[in-house]
Amino acid sequence: MMNTNQSIEKPKIRGWLRKKLGREYFIFKRVIHWQTAAKQWTKIDNRLVFNNEVKHHKSMIFRPLKDVEMYLQENKRTNLRIALERLNNTVIQPGETFSLWKQVGRPTARKGYLEGLVLNQGKIDKGIGGGLCQLGNLLFWIFAHSPLDITERYRHGFDVFPDVNRKVPFGAGATLSYNYIDLQIHNATENSFHLKLWLDETHLHGQLNSKEVIKEEYSIEERNHLIKQQLWGGYSRHNQIYKIKKIDNIVVEEKLLVENHALMMYTPFISD
Repeated sequence: MMNTNQSIEKPKIRGWLRKKLGREYFIFKRVIHWQTAAKQWTKIDNRLVFNNEVKHHKSMIFRPLKDVEMYLQENKRTNLRIALERLNNTVIQPGETFSLWKQVGRPTARKGYLEGLVLNQGKIDKGIGGGLCQLGNLLFWIFAHSPLDITERYRHGFDVFPDVNRKVPFGAGATLSYNYIDLQIHNATENSFHLKLWLDETHLHGQLNSKEVIKEEYSIEERNHLIKQQLWGGYSRHNQIYKIKKIDNIVVEEKLLVENHALMMYTPFISD
């Protein structure tokens, strides 16, 4: 049961230097972890082809967002294309761990990344490599519909945009920030998986295939959605995302996947 008394403090504005130094510290700490952790990391293998589809999903590249300049979304396409070059045809063997940032690397201008949309303390901002959170959201949705275990996932502490043309439940995604705000999954099964990612004119696509046929079916369900007003005047949004596993159309497992608590950056419509 979700704690309906969850409160969110009013955001604190931190200085530029403190944020910069803190970010670099955590980046360095994560690099050390990559080098020392007793994990088998996934890699790309262009030779393998698995034909058993587990999940396919797509999301629109260009969205009509208020106060967002369209060139930032054009740049997002470029940023996604570069990142996909390091992720497409990833094979996830039994016992291996997938880390998005370990494979993609740091998004820099030298690598061709452009200025894109980022969120800075709940406000729209610009940054090199911006827009890659769309990739995190798509991958989270795909992995959530599979036997793979999501072992690391983060979500924005802010709900920035209203639910206009939302296709998935609020909070059913993953935010990204190099490299310690990561999306990681672990393959604890005896099956192998293959990840395909591509762009067309309008959408980002992702498809997870498996070596062996999967008998289970997976779905995602939002529960306990709540909007509440905080004591200091702001509004917050809360929900839980459950992963449902079925065999022969019979529910065999319900698992709390994530619980979301976010400060709303717009005033919700409150009905009587």
